[in-house]
Amino acid sequence: MASEEHLKQQLQDLQKQLGKKQLFEEAVSSINSLLRDNYPSASPSLRKSFYSVVCRVATILKTRYTAPGFWLAGLGLFQQAQCLVSDPSEKQHLKSCIAEAREHLHDVENRSEVLESAQNGTNRGYLFEGHLTVDPEPPQPAWLAQSNLLSAVDTLLTAESSSSSSQGQNDNTSESAANLLQELMESLDNIVPEILDDNVRAPRVPPASKEVVAKLPVITLTEEILTKLGQDAECAICKENLVVSDKMQELPCKHTFHPPCLKPWLDEHNSCPICRHELQTDDHAYENWKEREKEAEEERKGAANAVRGGEYMYV
Repeated sequence: MASEEHLKQQLQDLQKQLGKKQLFEEAVSSINSLLRDNYPSASPSLRKSFYSVVCRVATILKTRYTAPGFWLAGLGLFQQAQCLVSDPSEKQHLKSCIAEAREHLHDVENRSEVLESAQNGTNRGYLFEGHLTVDPEPPQPAWLAQSNLLSAVDTLLTAESSSSSSQGQNDNTSESAANLLQELMESLDNIVPEILDDNVRAPRVPPASKEVVAKLPVITLTEEILTKLGQDAECAICKENLVVSDKMQELPCKHTFHPPCLKPWLDEHNSCPICRHELQTDDHAYENWKEREKEAEEERKGAANAVRGGEYMYV
């Protein structure tokens, strides 16, 4: 059996492949095989890595892919993982992933017209090299549809002003322009509420993971440490001056606090009281949201860099 460090590296490599449609199903299949063969004898740390990758698969399916082949692969992985994990919260989360996958696949099965046309090759979408899953072509973005409508209205209004010599033609042009304007207004009525509803709002921040908090190191203050901290060093929460032999709990950002002061804070928050460095939480939905926000920020930075560098990005 491969060493656990090697397995963790394999999982990291496979997780990177999940972001590429051509490699997604093969990567999920490989994760499933590793899970089946190694999870029962894995250490708690390796089991956590397996679970993290499975959750990543669920996040990518929810936010990126709609093709039934992807969801079918994910369903098999979620079912396998649920049979192996023992933690109640992990089982419950995997149960919800299984239910969502089944619901998605059921919805796809009910689209008989779409499936029939795809089988007949009359409405084929994107087919990737080495990949048998066919996605229906995505609908036109709302902003693009509105842009096209505005362009059409502008064209008709221009034609109206230049065709004043023909009254009949002018009347027809005016009517067409009015119809297009009405269509544009209706599309705006539909899209504005969606924009308001989908406005990016951070979910309520959950407390820090109890397991992470339990593993935070506790140090005992010495004369040397106090000298480095300064004469007026204090606990940022209780504001009491620090003295030799005080027990202090250290966060990953290196800020320290009295353990009795820090615990109530971390029971309500997941960040350092000073610098707001975030600790991991036990809330899978929040962690998935953070991951999506991180990816979105990287994409925004990449787009900004491309624009500054005079590059063009093709989809």
